[in-house]
Amino acid sequence: MASSFPFIHSGFSVPDQLETEEFRLRMLTVNDVVKDYDAVMSSADELKNIWPDSGWPEGLTLEEDLVDLGWHQREFLDRSSFAYTVVNLEETKVLGCVYINPTRKQGYDAEVYFWARDTKLGTGLDFRLYNALKLWLDSAWPFEKVAYPGREIEWAAWNAIADEKR
Repeated sequence: MASSFPFIHSGFSVPDQLETEEFRLRMLTVNDVVKDYDAVMSSADELKNIWPDSGWPEGLTLEEDLVDLGWHQREFLDRSSFAYTVVNLEETKVLGCVYINPTRKQGYDAEVYFWARDTKLGTGLDFRLYNALKLWLDSAWPFEKVAYPGREIEWAAWNAIADEKR
């Protein structure tokens, strides 16, 4: 089902991946469940800061993660939002995840959330992923203004932005 809030035009070719010397972003699929679940659960404390007050991933089971991944895969294929897994180049380990979502907030085209595996935070992966994302979204996507709630915009300020009327 398509969102009632337009996100990307039908002629836009959604990028399959972003690859750097360190990591690759590609569509998150149900086939990633074991590696994704390991990354999520090992990073649970950090993830609570990405989406405050959500409680996620507390209590998440492998089966629930499989359902979540199936949902993200379906949304990607329907072009209603885009979840990318962040993997090492050998694809042996999930390093994080990126979510590119439509937004209702005035003045923005998309809202982006991402996280890096807890064990990689001390290496600066979060910072390098953020920089690569910004360049990629500016150059390969049709957005004029992307929001990074909880990063570039404090949560209180983000929540205070009015929704567009449609």
